[in-house]
Order: sequence, then C-alpha cells, then structure tokens
Amino acid sequence: MKFFTSLLVLGSVLTPTFANALSYDAGKFSFKLTGYGTAGLIEPDFETPIFVGDWRVRGQMNYAINDIYTFGAVYAIDANAVEEDKFMREAFMSLDNKNYGRAELGFTDSIARKLGLGLPDVGGLRINDKPLFHKKIIPDGPVISDTIISTGRSALRMNLATKSIDGKQYGVSLAGLTDDYNWAVDAGLKLRHSSGKVKTAFSFGASFMDNPDDYSNDVYTPNVTADWRAQIDAGMNLQYNSWIWGVSGRIVYDENPIGPISDGLVVGTGVSYDLLKYSVSLTYMFSDTGVWNHDVDDFLDHMVIGSFRYKYSANVDGWMSLGITSKTPFVSAGMRLTF
Repeated sequence: MKFFTSLLVLGSVLTPTFANALSYDAGKFSFKLTGYGTAGLIEPDFETPIFVGDWRVRGQMNYAINDIYTFGAVYAIDANAVEEDKFMREAFMSLDNKNYGRAELGFTDSIARKLGLGLPDVGGLRINDKPLFHKKIIPDGPVISDTIISTGRSALRMNLATKSIDGKQYGVSLAGLTDDYNWAVDAGLKLRHSSGKVKTAFSFGASFMDNPDDYSNDVYTPNVTADWRAQIDAGMNLQYNSWIWGVSGRIVYDENPIGPISDGLVVGTGVSYDLLKYSVSLTYMFSDTGVWNHDVDDFLDHMVIGSFRYKYSANVDGWMSLGITSKTPFVSAGMRLTF
C-alpha cells in the first residue's frame, strides 16, 4: 500500500508541459532536439519504496552539402553520464553518402553495438543499457548485464558503416587515444528480412581490445586489466503482427587478467506484445562470470522481469514492472515523458 500511495503522489507532480520535439529546418540546414525523462519508484523485497530517475537529451545538426553528401554533428548527455562524472553520453561528427553509407568520428558507441540487437522490453528500467534496477538492488557478485558488445564511449573512435543493401548492413570501427586501452577494433553485421506480416532481423558482432588497463565495462563487474579482451555477440528479433520475440547473447574473454574476474557470458530472451495503447513484455537474462577461469568460483545470476506499459498520449506513458534479480524480488512503476 505504501508503494502505490507514493506512486500516486509522484504521478500527481509529473504533468507534461510539452508536446513536440524541438526542431528547425531551413533548406540545407536542420536541427533536432529529442529526449525523455523517467521518474518512478522501485521497492526491493516489497519493502521501502526508493526513487528511480532517468533522463536523456540528444541534439543533432545536419547540413546537406549537396545531393550526395550530408554533414552531421551529435551531442547527447544522460543521467548515467552525469553519475559517472562525464560531460557527455556521446559527441561526434558524421558524413553520410547516400550511395555508400556513413562515417562517424568522435566519442560514441562502436559499430558492433550500434548494429546489435537487444531484448524486447516495455518497462522503464533500461534493461538494454546499464539497467536501472541494479542502481538500487546491488548484485551479490559481478554481473555482465548487457547482451550487446560494449567498448565504451570515452575513446576517440571512427565508425564506418554501409547503407542497408537488400537488408544487409556492415560496419567496422577503430578506437584509441585513451588511458583505458591501447586500441580497439570492432566489426558488426545486421541482416533484415520482411515477408508480409513476418519481419526478422539478425545481428553479429566481434571486438578486440589491446591491453585494457583498469578499463570499466559493465558497471556491475570489476574493472579489467589484461593482455587483451575479445568479445563476440549475436542477436535475433522475430516480429509477427504485434508480437516480437528476441534472443541475444555475448561472450567476453580476457587473456591473463589481473585482479578480480570480470569476463564470462550473458544470454537472454524476451517477448513483447502491443495492443492499441497497451504493451506487455517478459524478459529473462542469465549471466555467468568467471566461466573461463578455473581458479575461482563462477558467479551465476538470473534475472526475470515482466513489464506493462500504457500510452496516455504521444508524449506521456506509464509503466509497471515486477521481477527478481540477484535473489531480490521487486516491484517498480513510474511515468515517462518524451519530446
């Protein structure tokens, strides 16, 4: 009862005051500002409610040089970056060629991550990007919480990606000039196919990082120092009408790691369904850390979350999640405003 009383009070002060994204278009030049804000409550072990907040703002500028080339610039910041004392989530420049593809230079995700496929989820706990529930429910051990390859956004990076040709898109990226590692190279592939009511997508990614030095990857695993780190991932989404089923997995291997173990594997699956203004999803994820090192015991973590979302309007929706992770059951609910 305490949880729902607190939720009603929270909802009464979250009245939206905007309706559309901020955008400007003047021929060859355009600008767009998008973002969201999420506020809610989470109740671990069904006891005392704890506030959960999340937000992101992203600005993008494009300039059409001619009929073929378009120059762009992106800056984004979010709650997670601020919590980690970073001044941005991503900041990069891009050059698009409508016949071939896109090049990016700056601080952003690798192409393996951008072409990767996450798990279906309609809740507000950010399952596919450093999940919010672990901010309030600390795992009993190291958890690899993301099924998509990650090599961070703090190194200067160049991404090259083809345009989608017959449903196929390829990309490579190279990163360096950072204290976290010497250099990293990533590659990604996404395949899309549509056949009437059935749509499928497949993704494959690979990454190699040379000499990670106290590198922070998943927020719930120890920083890694090793000779090198290799990662692979794969994902699939299958959509039939309003049903979406997804499965994805990621393997992380560190060569001669120093200190606590932070590599292993994570796999997950999920399903979601949309009906008018309502959406529901069920997501499961399994993490095994330390699987490659026989000198330490593995840490196994299971996560199950069911979520419900109701869309009040184009900019406002409410969500509720019920789940269990790290042996801790919880209930969570909140509202999200988008622009």
